[in-house]
Amino acid sequence: MSGTVIVGGGPAGAAAAIALARAGRPPLLLERDSMPAEKVCGEFLAEDAARLLRSLDLDLAALGAVPITRALFAAGRRQAEMPLPFAAWGLPRATLDAALLEAARNAGAEVRLGTAVRGAERAGEGWRVRLVSGERLDCVNLVLATGKHELRGQPRAARGGSLGLKLPLLGEAPEAAVTLLLCGGGYAGLQPRPGGGANLCAALDPAAPGVAEAGRSSRSFLAHVARGSALAERLLAALRPEAERPMAVAGVPYGFLHRGGGPFRIGDQAAVIPSFCGDGVAMALGSGLHAAAALVSAVPSVSHHAAWRRQVRGEMRMARVLALLASAAPRLLIAALAAAPGIAGWAALRTRLGAGVGDPHGPSL
Repeated sequence: MSGTVIVGGGPAGAAAAIALARAGRPPLLLERDSMPAEKVCGEFLAEDAARLLRSLDLDLAALGAVPITRALFAAGRRQAEMPLPFAAWGLPRATLDAALLEAARNAGAEVRLGTAVRGAERAGEGWRVRLVSGERLDCVNLVLATGKHELRGQPRAARGGSLGLKLPLLGEAPEAAVTLLLCGGGYAGLQPRPGGGANLCAALDPAAPGVAEAGRSSRSFLAHVARGSALAERLLAALRPEAERPMAVAGVPYGFLHRGGGPFRIGDQAAVIPSFCGDGVAMALGSGLHAAAALVSAVPSVSHHAAWRRQVRGEMRMARVLALLASAAPRLLIAALAAAPGIAGWAALRTRLGAGVGDPHGPSL
């Protein structure tokens, strides 16, 4: 019987694996992809993510990340700009995930790529993990790091949600900037990638007009975002899609916070912060380290989940408010950002993950 099995090899799962291995509890990590692949992700990394990566001995500059120093916002004919109140970078998920998985191996974790998990259930005092290959693995502790995807037998208590779309683009995005483009049913983020090109990632209401078509073809996706603002129309006209259709993931429950026990949930299985704020990777890393600390200290999963909710509830509240404003009153939001960039910077700081993520009991908020 294994001690701990981690299902999912993204930032959350890899961070937990590194921390557990360093603590003398090397886990078995199962990742369905045969090699690190792109995910539906905005690729924005702020200083909180960089701080957590440094604790794992990973440096964003050494990985080739693009510095991001400013934010642009646009809706209709309105647009605003502000300097970011923190250091930030852009890095493709495939690059980040590969570095984290290599660090997990080097720390002593067993990493199995190309290993798809069919489901998991309780087995006595532990867990039984069923692989698509037919193999069954028994373990004492189970960590779910499957991101936005559900694992059979262990669903999240979340219903509905947004459609996430991602499209790598050829051409040039605004230099050193993350550009938030409000459009029908939600918003999209555009930012440069290392070595040239750009990433366009969106969170959209699947019931909004034009969104279903946007998910079926890159041309429709670009047209949908371009209709949202004059800036989007101008920027996207100079960019070309790398694929015929965008990557997509449905039912993303932004604002979700897990409650209760069961397996240890980390990353988007524990909390899904609205992507408008660009703190998803930091949340993934932080929750992975938090769960590892709980496992080493023999803290039960229900306590880990409660402590993690306390850890992130302030950031989640602010993120929900900003995402609601972006959806309900986009032009008003842009006007406010243009008139008071200092308030916008304050709000951006309030959505960064705080310190103390390794404490399994969490701070008192």
